[in-house]
Amino acid sequence: MSDLVQIIVLTLVAGIAMPIGASIAAVERIRPLWLENEIRHSVIAFGGGALLSAVALVLVPEGVSHLSNLMIIICFAGGGIVFMLLDIRLAANDTPLSQLTAMLSDFVPEALALGATFTLSKDTGLLLAGIIALQNMPEGFNAFREIKTSTRYSALKIIGAFTLMALLGPIAGITGYFVLSDSPQIISGIMLFAAGGILYIIFQDIAPQTTLKKHWAPPLGAVAGFLLGVLGQASVGA
Repeated sequence: MSDLVQIIVLTLVAGIAMPIGASIAAVERIRPLWLENEIRHSVIAFGGGALLSAVALVLVPEGVSHLSNLMIIICFAGGGIVFMLLDIRLAANDTPLSQLTAMLSDFVPEALALGATFTLSKDTGLLLAGIIALQNMPEGFNAFREIKTSTRYSALKIIGAFTLMALLGPIAGITGYFVLSDSPQIISGIMLFAAGGILYIIFQDIAPQTTLKKHWAPPLGAVAGFLLGVLGQASVGA
């Protein structure tokens, strides 16, 4: 199997985790209600932990490796500011899409990086695809619930849209492979920009949604989500 075909397959499989997570979220609500709330908040926290691990273990370490301090500041702060402006615009239109924005902001840069680095290390590319898939599933779950409760779209339409979004993975992977493999500075800038934006979303929208009085499982969900990233990073390092 050629490198190009492997990149397409890996990024597509990683992207398909989004509609899989959405399909799980579409299942009838769990009873009793307290358990439904506990699980929903725990999954949101897990997704937040996974996003935080992507920032701390993948996006920032890779992003700072090829940029000057000035460019690090510009790209990282720029991501936070742009995502803040996007959040303000969405709030003005009463359209809460923080989970969806965070999911795509994580998925696309990592797929770009996978494609750009695949020729150097196929093992790293395979493990990175696995990490992306595991992150995308809870993020797809959370994004589905967010869209379903704030819009009138049917479950089938949302899952269909998420399936189409999975195609962004191969597009980003191929772009990284052919266009950006010789431009590590550009990839680093994109990853830092995404990291700044994701960090803004985590603390502005995702973390506040995880709180439940007299319930302690959601914070452990965040720990488990971050642990997922740690284990993935350790596997890549190995």
